[in-house]
Parts: sequence; C-alpha cells; structure tokens
Amino acid sequence: MGALSWLPSVPATTRSLVPSAFRWSASPLRSAEIAVPWRGLRPSRRRFPLGRHQSNIADRDGTTPIPREQSEIIFLGTGTSEGIPRVSCLTNQLKTCGVCSKATEPGNKNRRLNTSILIRYTNSIGRFNILVDAGKFFYHSALRWFPNFGLRTIDAVIITHSHADAIGGLDDLRDWTNNVQPHIPIYVAKRDFEVMKKTHYYLVDTSVVLPGAAVSALQFNIIEEEPFFVHNLKITPLPVWHGHGYRSLGFRFGDVCYISDVSDIPEETYELLKDCELLILDALRPDRSSSTHFGLPRALEEVRKIQPRRTLFTGMMHLMDHDKVNEHLSKLMEKEGLDVQLSYDGLRVPVNL
Repeated sequence: MGALSWLPSVPATTRSLVPSAFRWSASPLRSAEIAVPWRGLRPSRRRFPLGRHQSNIADRDGTTPIPREQSEIIFLGTGTSEGIPRVSCLTNQLKTCGVCSKATEPGNKNRRLNTSILIRYTNSIGRFNILVDAGKFFYHSALRWFPNFGLRTIDAVIITHSHADAIGGLDDLRDWTNNVQPHIPIYVAKRDFEVMKKTHYYLVDTSVVLPGAAVSALQFNIIEEEPFFVHNLKITPLPVWHGHGYRSLGFRFGDVCYISDVSDIPEETYELLKDCELLILDALRPDRSSSTHFGLPRALEEVRKIQPRRTLFTGMMHLMDHDKVNEHLSKLMEKEGLDVQLSYDGLRVPVNL
C-alpha cells in the first residue's frame, strides 16, 4: 500500500523565428531576451506609488520576526491545478469530503491554491521578489499574502512549465505593470515560450493590442537547461519529467532545490541535487503516484536518495489531510531521521542565499 497504509485506498528542437516586432539580443547568461515593445508612456516617465510595507515579518510559525536582511521562501500556493476545496466535493450531498470541508474553515492549512513560491531575496544591492510560476489562481494568492507579508513588487517570474496552473495568471500581472512597476521580466524555456505564443499571444506580440488596452508588460527571457542569474541570484535549472515525454523544470538557488511537478528524475539531474539543504518536492496523493506526479511513497523514496537536510512537500490534492499526514511524517524523524513535512499556503521559511 505504501507509506500511508492506514489511509483508505483510492482507485486508481529547433529555434523558430521570432516575429519582427521583437528584438533578440545575446545575453552573457546564455539566455535570449525578447524585448517587448512598450505601449503608452515610457517606463522612465511612469510613476508608481511605493505603498506601505508591513513590518510584521514572521518565520514559519508566524510568531518570531525575521530580520529584513534575511532571505526567505514564501509558499503562495501548495495545491493542485484545481485547488482545494473542490466545488464538486462541497456540493456532493451523498458523500462528505473531510479535507475539502476542513478547507472551508478560516485559516485551515488544507486550503490550497496553485503551487507557487516567492523567493524574497536580499543581497548587497537590495531586496527582490522572485516569483516561481503564476498559475490560474495566482491573483487570489496575491490578494491573500502580498498585503499580509508586505509584498509589493514582482521583480521577476521564473516558469517551471507551461500548464495552466503555472502560467494561467500571466494576464493578472497587469495590475503590477499598470500600477506598481513598468514591466516584469519572465524567464522561460523555449518550448514553454512557444506555448505562451498561443495561449497568451497578446502578451508576447503586443502589436495586436488595441491602443489604450492595458495588458501585462512582460519581458521574455529564454533560458536553457544551464545556470542563469536573476538580480545576481544564481538559478540552476533542474530538468525533470512531468509525464511521459513532457519536460518540466525545477530550480536550485543556493542550497534550496524546488521541484513542483515531477513524475521521474533523470539520472543527470541527481548530480545537481547534491548537498541540498532544503528540498521542496511534489507529492500529489498519499497512496500512489499518478502518470504526471509523485505520490507520497515515491516522494519519500526520492528524499532517501537525495538526502536533503529538510524536505517540504507541495502540490497536494484533497486526499492529503494536512494534520493527519504530517503526524505520520513526524514519526519518520524518530525512525529514520527524515525531516519531512507537508507545506501549506502562507508558510514562510528563512533561507540563506
């Protein structure tokens, strides 16, 4: 049955030409930048209010203040593409879903939106908010956590893959580029950029936008499966499989490794995971893996193989009860010395980058 036998069983390329509206330029970071034409006022003439940042920064327990110079990871979402609770569960009069019912309670950790983290990175230059993925529920996550945690700008977005739960919120970035900052750089693999040219064609080729329409102003940077830098933070892609033949990227920054959507890890990627301090890893369900995601038993196998100091699981569906699964996982510390837990929306983890 796997790691949680006490739970009830559940049934089972070639670079293309870029439109003439864009300018390609070589980057010393081995990425290609697509400069999106600016519509309206020039960035230098636009003024955006700075707003007020709250100062009650707290650690994972929400009680101890974190120094402003401390970098941290903020979990904006830790759920599946459909999120938790499910409407279908809440409207089912024949069966009660315990996890989805709990998720309706204020502050309950079973309430999960699309998987995403924000790297709040501090260096000698300043403080930067680097977002990993902007899925279809991103705006709801931002509404909840940006005001609470004193977040305002989005200084970059890094994309893991081109499914809706990773790129569905790109249109919502217009609130930032219209009211907070002139543009947002997007770092994305070529194969996923090709998808964006279809799903978000008006954000890629802004020449089709009618004058006066205020869409997101994005600057696309094509990344390879090689290290690149974002505001002086080294980012190392971690190539993985997200279903048969579908490539997704995890990312390593410092000693933090983030792999949100994975069904298998290529052998060559394990080398990039050596000496990982904090591993954030996909774990969809308690009993088994799916064709596109690790289940908890497989995720635990990978933890034993990678041997990080600490692991936080993400991407959980409604079969994963936060408190019950974490109670089980806590016993693995006693038995095997494994520091493994489920993450939750709003979790903040101080890190050294």
